[in-house]
Amino acid sequence: MGKNKLARFAENKILPNVFQPTREEALNQHPLKGKWRSEVFKNNNPLVLELGCGKGEYSVGLAKAFPEKNFIGIDIKGARFWFGAKEAHEKNMKNVAFLRTQVELADCFFDEGEVDEIWITFPDPQIKYRRTKHRMTHPDFLERYRKFLKKDGVIHLKTDSEFLHGYTLGLLQGLGHEIISAHHDIYGAPEYEPGTPLLRDIRTYYEGLFSAKGKTITYIKFRLKEEEYIR
Repeated sequence: MGKNKLARFAENKILPNVFQPTREEALNQHPLKGKWRSEVFKNNNPLVLELGCGKGEYSVGLAKAFPEKNFIGIDIKGARFWFGAKEAHEKNMKNVAFLRTQVELADCFFDEGEVDEIWITFPDPQIKYRRTKHRMTHPDFLERYRKFLKKDGVIHLKTDSEFLHGYTLGLLQGLGHEIISAHHDIYGAPEYEPGTPLLRDIRTYYEGLFSAKGKTITYIKFRLKEEEYIR
């Protein structure tokens, strides 16, 4: 393991906006579950998650653009999101934090209806059939999100994978979920989601690489159908 990575791990331990619970803590009623607004952000503003946040560019970018909302970037790779956590701390941004854990455990940290919105940015498309259940828009994942997403909450998927874009559209249509908007090329189209101007304004590290290679960037905004919400 390189010295830079070790240094980032060490700094994550002291950054006030980084939370690194153990798996055991996650599975045994984490103390912040249901209390992120009151205990971490000290307000009652909407809570937005970025799942698989990578270097945290989107979490930080969204937090800058929407100071009236709280943002949490989630990723298991702390050496990556250190970049976003470090920038947010140095700029004294109080509305963004980072949680080091597996996305599969997210429902262990957030209470029913606690989250207002979810962003999924450039996840691994898991193209091989045997990896189907690992796709972050697979029905199993959608049901996990349902456990903590409020009833009218929205989910955003931004990806360079035409495969994942098509898979997700077909899945959502088949299951009867509400597709609010869908774009096959957010940079090539003359117009895009008017309520989400940051589709173009914020770029992740990987998005820059993908765009440079000529890959199209796709987007879906959707809402889980209400009648299946856990009561």
